[in-house]
Amino acid sequence: MSALGRHLEDYLRLRRALGFKLKREGEVLPQFVAYLDAAGAATLTAELAIAWAQLPTDVQPITWAQRLGAARQFATYLKTIDPATEVPPCDVFARGAGRPAPYLWSEGDIRRLLEAARQLRSPLRAATHEALFGLLAVSGLRVGEALALHRDDVDLAAGVITVREGKFRRARLVPLHPSATEALGSYAARRERLCPRLRSRAFFVSSAGTPLGYSSVRGTFNQLTTATGLRSASVRPRLHDLRHSFAVHTLVEWHRSGVEIEGGMAVLSSYLGHVNPAGTYWYLSAAPELMELAAARLDGRFGALR
Repeated sequence: MSALGRHLEDYLRLRRALGFKLKREGEVLPQFVAYLDAAGAATLTAELAIAWAQLPTDVQPITWAQRLGAARQFATYLKTIDPATEVPPCDVFARGAGRPAPYLWSEGDIRRLLEAARQLRSPLRAATHEALFGLLAVSGLRVGEALALHRDDVDLAAGVITVREGKFRRARLVPLHPSATEALGSYAARRERLCPRLRSRAFFVSSAGTPLGYSSVRGTFNQLTTATGLRSASVRPRLHDLRHSFAVHTLVEWHRSGVEIEGGMAVLSSYLGHVNPAGTYWYLSAAPELMELAAARLDGRFGALR
């Protein structure tokens, strides 16, 4: 193994110890080091990093930007060891329009989605997707967190879900409204009745009693949103938008109820599993109703000063 290869192993080990999963980086950076070794380079240079980033020819520029971003982070680490290392500039490739605008789900939209899920042909598949989509809508869980739940993680007696490994491997407790706990209890009872010999510890299971896969859930979600007319050529709801909508609707209710928003944001951030409230504030963009309520509150607070 080359010196660059050993440095890469140390780099990945260090960052993973800090809580970063680095799945993509773990795949592409060994390819980058192999490219440097094949070029006979003992030192990482910006020119070689940019050339490597552009190797895939049938992709969008954002893919080049992501590859170069991975190389940049490794180069930043490597420069502390080898001062001759060149860190590539960050603005070489355009990243496109950034995050897509979210689809904000109304209560009516969610009812239509759950009703469509109940019509799925397999009784267990129908019950599972109705419970899963309902939980995402009322808890703000990430899809991956919900799919990773084991039966022991859902405490129906206490009405609390334990997320054992969220983003950045952060564990947290998610209390549920009694109506959500009741719905999950009904699903669990039906799951046991329809599939008494489960083949996994997963809380949400497929028709065969195995854990649900993300691609299967997304396919079903796309099928249902198309069938209900929620999805069109110009409107494309995503599973993650249920989480975004939960955050927005929570803040809307707080505004209407007169809850102190600044302190509440820290609570909401913890509930959603964000590292800091800055991540939560992004969820609260692109909501006209929320902006109107916030403006009215500010007008009430400072209007007397005019």
